[in-house]
Amino acid sequence: MPLVTSTEMFKKAYEGGYAIGAFNVNNMEIIQAITEAAKEEQAPLILQVSAGARKYAKHGYLVKLVEAALEDTDLPIVLHLDHGEDFEICKSCIDGGFTSVMIDGSKHSFEENIRLTKQVVDYAHDRGVVVEGELGRLAGIEDDVNVSAEDASYTRPEEVEEFVERTGVDSLAIAIGTSHGAFKFAGEPKLRFDILEEIQKRVPGFPIVLHGASSVVPEFVEMINQYGGNMPGAQGVPEPMLRKAASMAVCKINIDSDLRLAMTGTIRKHFANHPDHFDPRQYLGPAREAIKEMVRHKIVNVLGCNNKI
Repeated sequence: MPLVTSTEMFKKAYEGGYAIGAFNVNNMEIIQAITEAAKEEQAPLILQVSAGARKYAKHGYLVKLVEAALEDTDLPIVLHLDHGEDFEICKSCIDGGFTSVMIDGSKHSFEENIRLTKQVVDYAHDRGVVVEGELGRLAGIEDDVNVSAEDASYTRPEEVEEFVERTGVDSLAIAIGTSHGAFKFAGEPKLRFDILEEIQKRVPGFPIVLHGASSVVPEFVEMINQYGGNMPGAQGVPEPMLRKAASMAVCKINIDSDLRLAMTGTIRKHFANHPDHFDPRQYLGPAREAIKEMVRHKIVNVLGCNNKI
């Protein structure tokens, strides 16, 4: 099966009250873990690549790894650019085999965001590629994304309808209280479902995206802290909140930090118990398995997209 776009995935997800997992990938083990879990659970899948991942692993390597996963699993997979900051990086990914790109113009004015997003949409649609835009700004740090709490802002529902109509964008990332990284909430976690409900009323049937939606699983935070880390106060989005969002207009939920925590925690534990190991397979194997089980859990218990192929 060749790479696909998210159009049919999102249509089915919206109607079915579930979301598709968009998992960030950086290397072979992460791709293998995600796709093996999705294959076993018969779940459609979005593999997304950040600008940082392209710098680290190189575009060509990542595309070939995803193509290998397609051959191995025969899953419907979208290859998506996460947080493209300008037209050039989006164009490079479109020309380089991606089936979906995100243009993040949220740091610009409303009018400039529209202009930039439409430029990408026009180029992408002519080549059969779909586009995700963003309105509102999430706080936090992840790869090349760095937004302070002072600069963060909720999405304004009254702007969404105009933005979607003028840009022709295929999906929209919104800000309702999630944030990038592992430190999301200073107090009690809260998502603005009132904003999501209002957006759903204004653009019915239109797929919404949640970024910064890792739950920061305590098991792996504790593991990291136990074996030499220092992450006091790390707190993510409670999974019941994500499941509620997936039952509404949210069709794509981004997950990155949970994968990193599972991998790092497992590797730290392995070296604590086997300090003499030096073969990468000895510690990357268990890390891959931890990510696989994490993804399986997300697919079944959070996203609800198992058995949806």
